[in-house]
Amino acid sequence: MRPNGRTGNLAHMSDANSRDFLTARPWTASYDPGVPRDLDLPETSLVHMLEKSVARHGAKTAVEFFGAGMTYAQLGEQVQRAAEGLRIMGVQAGDRVALVLPNCPQHIVAFYAVLRLGAIVVEHNPLYTAPELRHQFEDHGARVVIAWDKIATSITRMPKDLAVEHVVAVDITESMSTLMRLGLRLPLKKLAEQRRELTQPAPGAIPWRTLASHEPLRADHPRPVAQDIALLQYTSGTTGAPKGAMLSHRNLESNALMGQHWLESSSDEVVYGVLPLFHAFGLTLGLTFAMSLGAKLVLFPTVRGDLILRAMRKSMPTVLPAVPPVYQKVLDAAAEKGVDLTGIRVAVSGAMTLPVPLVDTWEDATGGMLIEGYGLTECSPLVACNPLNEHRRAGSIGIPFPSTDIRMVDPGTGEDVPLDAEGELLVKGPQVTRGYWKRPQETAELFTEDGWLRTGDIVTVDEDGFLRVVDRIKEVIITGGFNVAPTEVETALKLHDAVADAAVVGIPGADGNETVVAAVVLEPGVELDEAALRQHCYDKVTRYKVPRRIVAMDDLPRTMLGKTLRRAVKEEILEKKLLDS
Repeated sequence: MRPNGRTGNLAHMSDANSRDFLTARPWTASYDPGVPRDLDLPETSLVHMLEKSVARHGAKTAVEFFGAGMTYAQLGEQVQRAAEGLRIMGVQAGDRVALVLPNCPQHIVAFYAVLRLGAIVVEHNPLYTAPELRHQFEDHGARVVIAWDKIATSITRMPKDLAVEHVVAVDITESMSTLMRLGLRLPLKKLAEQRRELTQPAPGAIPWRTLASHEPLRADHPRPVAQDIALLQYTSGTTGAPKGAMLSHRNLESNALMGQHWLESSSDEVVYGVLPLFHAFGLTLGLTFAMSLGAKLVLFPTVRGDLILRAMRKSMPTVLPAVPPVYQKVLDAAAEKGVDLTGIRVAVSGAMTLPVPLVDTWEDATGGMLIEGYGLTECSPLVACNPLNEHRRAGSIGIPFPSTDIRMVDPGTGEDVPLDAEGELLVKGPQVTRGYWKRPQETAELFTEDGWLRTGDIVTVDEDGFLRVVDRIKEVIITGGFNVAPTEVETALKLHDAVADAAVVGIPGADGNETVVAAVVLEPGVELDEAALRQHCYDKVTRYKVPRRIVAMDDLPRTMLGKTLRRAVKEEILEKKLLDS
């Protein structure tokens, strides 16, 4: 089945009010028969959700990790043991516990163990630099950290003024088969070296095996409820430095149920966890969606085509959530090795634009469907997706999920725009965050006065409710599916003695990805040294945020008040072809 290129003709409705039209949810006509208009949400938590899967599917494999498997019964027991270990450390309901882990079975156990106590998980990218981690730790104040043993030293070396009291070090190879452990030693070393800090386990850190060896938590220990905060997910949001989006059990479970209905999924699914679990997209499709089904989740700590193909020989995925570069990587590796990809029922792409030619190539190779969706961290993250039927649209981000309402407004006035106009997308639904952790001002700016979340994305809608993103109000750069806040990278660049000023922008490529590019104003008499500036940035921000190209400008375009106009910087880079030199 190929993407339908038809678009709605709204010329006859140009005088209509988009709010009245969208209130009727016209997109539900494109739903598959089993997809409800509204969800029936339980008044429970993610803890109850997992316990149901453990009870129903105890003997089934829950997680597969490089040749080793863990059943749902084993997962449930490990969660209870780790929860007791955390309780003994003093973790209580409402406390924040930081996870700084790559994809591994311990990540899943730790996530649900924290939630079992009614505490709050805080996810972190394990490749973040010490300054990046410090900003977030200062914000959330976690006393207990569960970290990859290769980078645990960077946690124990954090300044004493932070709240950290206990660090649990996780050796992820302990969850692999012996043969795989030996074969993956070099790839894991390379992954760790991206931090430039390959270390031995930190002195004073508690080994994971010790935490998980306690007697199980008492069954009558209080469980969280639907409205309790489950997760702080850091995001650049619509502006500025990273902020912790507060996501409740209700937010995250509603997204898992949306995915279940949308993909017509069952416990027979094999879901590939190639996306990082610390990312909102990977977390929802792995930690909550797969676990809620009682499905098998196959985890990968790093994205490599050969590792994915090796896993396919044992368990072919039926659901593969990823970003476009991953799909291309799998296609290339399969073509090189002569591997048949038939059997991948559905692939869900998000976080960046999905090129239509890639859809054709993927579907020819797999016989399944590749559909594009849309979301943002503040929405847990799923908002919209193309349906698994003939109604899907090429280049569209799809239609809203069940229980999700949308509006389109003028971003300046907040007034609803006509149906044939572009407008900022507003969202309401059970997946929408209550706001940012300890940021009342930013939270107030995130919502309209009548409670709609402002996405910062400019969209159009056709007569059937299909959405297309045409621009972003926010200047966040999306590269490889990750958000990069320009301000953060600019601050890092301006710490270099050679840089008087800097502006960071995203330059779009044909593959839908954006390249991080910096324009710098150099101090008098200084010549541009791209390599030196990039090296400087490696010590300040994580690798994917470092500019791929740096160009010199005499000055940066600014407003009358002196504010840098990043959009004008991008236009000048493209118009003058500064990247071609």
